[in-house]
Amino acid sequence: MRDEQPLTYADAGVDLDAADRSVELLSGVLERASRPEVLGGIGGFGGLFALDPSRYEQPVLVSSTDGVGTKVDLARRLGVLDTVGIDLVAMVVDDLVVTGAEPLFFNDYVSVGRLDPDRVADLVRGIAEGCAQANCALVGGETAEHPGLLGEDEFDLAGFGVGVVERDAILGTHRVQRGDALVAMASSGVHSNGYSLVRRIVEGLDLAERHGLDRPLGEVLLTPTAIYATDVLALLAEVEVHALCHVTGGGLPGNLPRVLPDGLGARVDASSWAWPEVFAWLQERGPVADDQMWTTFNCGVGMVAVVPAAAAEAAVAHLRGRGVDSWVLGEVREGAGVEIVGGHG
Repeated sequence: MRDEQPLTYADAGVDLDAADRSVELLSGVLERASRPEVLGGIGGFGGLFALDPSRYEQPVLVSSTDGVGTKVDLARRLGVLDTVGIDLVAMVVDDLVVTGAEPLFFNDYVSVGRLDPDRVADLVRGIAEGCAQANCALVGGETAEHPGLLGEDEFDLAGFGVGVVERDAILGTHRVQRGDALVAMASSGVHSNGYSLVRRIVEGLDLAERHGLDRPLGEVLLTPTAIYATDVLALLAEVEVHALCHVTGGGLPGNLPRVLPDGLGARVDASSWAWPEVFAWLQERGPVADDQMWTTFNCGVGMVAVVPAAAAEAAVAHLRGRGVDSWVLGEVREGAGVEIVGGHG
């Protein structure tokens, strides 16, 4: 008989007590990230959400899932963990609202190499803050400790959300017409796409230094993705909108065609806005060619509304009235693809 102590889960690197402590740290934090339709609280095997069918004639549920990508590596290196959770929610709910849907509820998945309760609590605080900004309920999540697969301080995030829209209010290619205007909503920064290239560009730099920017480089790069959901829903209530485009990986050339019907393309006037400082800095530091900038980054445009030309100025005014920097970006034209004309600032 082997004279050895029995193995435990902790011997394998999984600390169940730490998981319990992380949940305790979040008590009270999750209250803002709720809605009246939520039944029960966090901690069950599934989140309960009582959809009221009387509010709708033909409700259609919309789902979306996403992550934050390699931006989490910069957050880990800087020890700033309470913002990438906002990014996670933004990437999901801004995809939901593109269909015209109101985001309802959200689930998160946090995987870590070693479960540090304070670090996990910081990550989930960011997720809860993002849900609060989107008026979306955080109904549950999962924290998984993966020793041996992830380094002790490494982590990754994923999220899943559900929204609802009336069938006859679904936005998309079927509504878009030649001559429609493209109305831009400014991004808050790099958002959560292109960070594999960003990390290559900033390799070896001290992220705590400014390097000619108006804030420390790390702070600029960790600026959370803008959450447009509530502002877009308010716009839909006031202005006719045919389609929406969330500008993520692929930039304007890669995403605008997703909301345009066959036979129609987009003309973007690059002189209608100046690239935010961070994009000009990344291009020069790279160096990165124009075509790679356009197809990798949002370059200052985080969301685009496709509206009738006659409604463009009203859409811009409405968004600006809500504090969303907005302008007429271009138009829908015959053809295919995205034509970018004019120099960028």
